[in-house]
Amino acid sequence: MRKVILLFVGISCQTIFSQELFVVTDPASNVPANSLAVNVMQSAFKEEFEPGYNYHLMPEITYGINKNLMVRGSAFISTRTNALYAEGGGFMAKYRFYSEDDLNSHFRLAAYGRYSFNRADIHQEQIEIQGHNTGFETGIIATKLVKKIAISSSVSFEKALDNQPNYPFPDNIGDNATNYTLSFGKLMYPKKYTSFKQTNINLMVEFVGQTINENGKSYLDVVPAIQFIFNSQARLDFAYRQELMSSMVRSAPNGFYFNLYYTFFDLKSKK
Repeated sequence: MRKVILLFVGISCQTIFSQELFVVTDPASNVPANSLAVNVMQSAFKEEFEPGYNYHLMPEITYGINKNLMVRGSAFISTRTNALYAEGGGFMAKYRFYSEDDLNSHFRLAAYGRYSFNRADIHQEQIEIQGHNTGFETGIIATKLVKKIAISSSVSFEKALDNQPNYPFPDNIGDNATNYTLSFGKLMYPKKYTSFKQTNINLMVEFVGQTINENGKSYLDVVPAIQFIFNSQARLDFAYRQELMSSMVRSAPNGFYFNLYYTFFDLKSKK
């Protein structure tokens, strides 16, 4: 009976959630209640104004408090100083406030807030509190899943503050922005589930943009990705981010992502 239950849970989780685990954006769904997700996010982006690539290591730990609320802690480490340098960290909470579920589809809405602190130099007009700026962000996410296809979109307000202790935010560039995303994901394999241990292969494309509210400067990027999910628990992401258009200064807009993700389910039952 236990094996039957695990099989049902695994297949259900794959069918419902696998296409919603995007690489650079969050869906409206949450980490399952009482579960812990560890994500080792890595990126290598080509520098625009000097030779070489900038490597970022951003580990995350996410905990599902209940089915509607999750919290996350992040650390930001980079090689901008030619060695691994701990630049800062951040905290995030997401609350799913609406859910409409059907047999082969669902629609969800969530609100989130994020605060980050950073001590690195401020070197671009783009505002990015995920690894570059001290500041906060708040927004809303909508996600629709129909069979093997997921569509997710978000809009948020983001404000940059001074990077303490040595780098005040410049007065000559805008310190707040509107962010917007649109993501598509499709489960490509397997065609039919027979075991929760089957490997999932997802293809996705994400569009990520920002407009500085003070001066209207904007950018828009595209992020194609391939994702592998093993045993309904472990995940590998490979993605490339390419700038489509930009009217602002960005130090390293184009580059690669490589994420390692693992979920520890139902921690309370294991005590």
